[in-house]
Amino acid sequence: MSSTATKDERAAAQGAGRGGSPWRRSWPAALGVLVAAGTVYGLGDGRDVAPVVAASGLVYLAAAVIGRAMAAWWMFAVTFVVVGVDKFFGVEGLPWLLGMAAVLAVVGLVARHDGPWWAFPLQTAAMVVCGSVAWIALRSEPVVGGLLVAAGLLGHAAWDLCHHRSGRVVGRSLAEFCMVLDVLLAAAVVWVVWV
Repeated sequence: MSSTATKDERAAAQGAGRGGSPWRRSWPAALGVLVAAGTVYGLGDGRDVAPVVAASGLVYLAAAVIGRAMAAWWMFAVTFVVVGVDKFFGVEGLPWLLGMAAVLAVVGLVARHDGPWWAFPLQTAAMVVCGSVAWIALRSEPVVGGLLVAAGLLGHAAWDLCHHRSGRVVGRSLAEFCMVLDVLLAAAVVWVVWV
């Protein structure tokens, strides 16, 4: 277990091996299903999910910059609001997400890091990729943009799996939640693109 995992996540990991309650073991996946369902509700264009690709990178970057796994959940809450405002009120959320990423990158450059030395540069590179995919997808025609979004989500799901297995940078609960969310959203986007 990494030094960035929270006390609660370490206790949950220890309890999971001893047959903890089913809810305690499955709540991240269940939350991923719930958020995916809300995100795809009324989805008519796969490009509309592009801000989620950027948000996926942003939550990991926040944890790397702050040096605490729990920071990813707090940043998820922020991105949830931004993506929700984008979806329901038509205020484009991607510029806000990219702006937050830029601020975090600057903070990360000047701040001392509590986590592993590689966490900040690696998560910054991942954020650049996620942000670029989202930006290009929104400016592409619907089929190409939707497929870019789906590819970005599946790529990030693989990123989630690596972090879930290693237990580094973000907690396993966040990685599991995000992996389920990314895979379900990618499938929904592909469905919308081809139907």
